[in-house]
Amino acid sequence: MSVLRCIICLIAAGTVLMLAGNSDVPDLEVQVLDRINHVRQDPDAYAERLRSLRPHFVGKTLYLPGQARGQVTQEGVHAVDEAIAFLKTQTPLPPLSRGDLLDLAAREHVVVQGALGTRGHFSPDGASPGDRVQRHGGGKLVGEEISYGYANADDVVRQLVVDDGVPDRGHRELLFNRELRYAGVGCGAHSQYGHMCVIDVSRTRNGASRYEALAQNDASPGTAARPR
Repeated sequence: MSVLRCIICLIAAGTVLMLAGNSDVPDLEVQVLDRINHVRQDPDAYAERLRSLRPHFVGKTLYLPGQARGQVTQEGVHAVDEAIAFLKTQTPLPPLSRGDLLDLAAREHVVVQGALGTRGHFSPDGASPGDRVQRHGGGKLVGEEISYGYANADDVVRQLVVDDGVPDRGHRELLFNRELRYAGVGCGAHSQYGHMCVIDVSRTRNGASRYEALAQNDASPGTAARPR
């Protein structure tokens, strides 16, 4: 094992213990997935919720009711209007269920990246989201969303849906991928941005292909494996 990998493991182990004592983190993770599922299941209602934010923009800064500090955006109300138009064309999608291995991979990325103060989808050792799930025992067919700067579930999900400053709106598109069925969520402190949340998503509970998942189910204890 490389020195870098050892350092990553030590950071992760220490931070997991710290997160375990923070009762707010599991609650936030549950809330983030709950908000994502609300958006997927009722995009029209969420579009109206975004529309209600329009009067609270002053230039490109959003001043939410009850919050003294504004949220500075890159595009202002334009990105919100675009998100509203997108949501109005979407049909309801099924909710995402929690995947344990996806949770582990998401939390691993939070504890390592949060401690180092970096950003992006790759670990310091070069691991991709799929690599992180794979080293926890799953597969590599995984997508990933990351929110920086927010410790409130509504803010996290709004950031991903509006996708301000992201030309291809990749976060929004991934949230509304109709083939996704599972998600893992990890949230925690970030030394540069204050907070971060990672959402790893997949068609299967563990990031494996559907065919691998079927084979694993067929060979599970008490079940005879069927020939293919």
